[in-house]
Amino acid sequence: MILGIYPHLVLEGNVQEAVKFYEDALDAIVLGLQTFGEIPENPQYPTPVEAKDRVINAHLKVGHTDLMLSDTYPGHPYQIGSQVTTALIINDVEKSKEVFEKLQKGGQIIMPLQETFWSPSYGHVTDKFGVTWQISTQVANNK
Repeated sequence: MILGIYPHLVLEGNVQEAVKFYEDALDAIVLGLQTFGEIPENPQYPTPVEAKDRVINAHLKVGHTDLMLSDTYPGHPYQIGSQVTTALIINDVEKSKEVFEKLQKGGQIIMPLQETFWSPSYGHVTDKFGVTWQISTQVANNK
């Protein structure tokens, strides 16, 4: 089942500044902020020093709406006009695969669905209309 959909802003190294700005301008409440330096590191792909303070995920609440932000990773392209993507949260891995498959028809896979430290199934795809989707699976913890 699809749990929710919300905007995801991608900036070029200034998310921490943007979070402070949106806290003030939009009365946003910061629910979480995590930098690349705080995530589990893969020894095969160490995090470069210039990435450690960049934000991998910031979660704000603006009224009843969720707003997500992240910085680009150093060396990845950044293009004005591509700052807004759409995050789609799904509670089932199989449903995530189904939605991803449908969205990729006539589009382009940016990041294949894969397990990450925050999701059992996460990926990016740009559909045939040029809309970029971030598919993320959140399964309830039964522990």
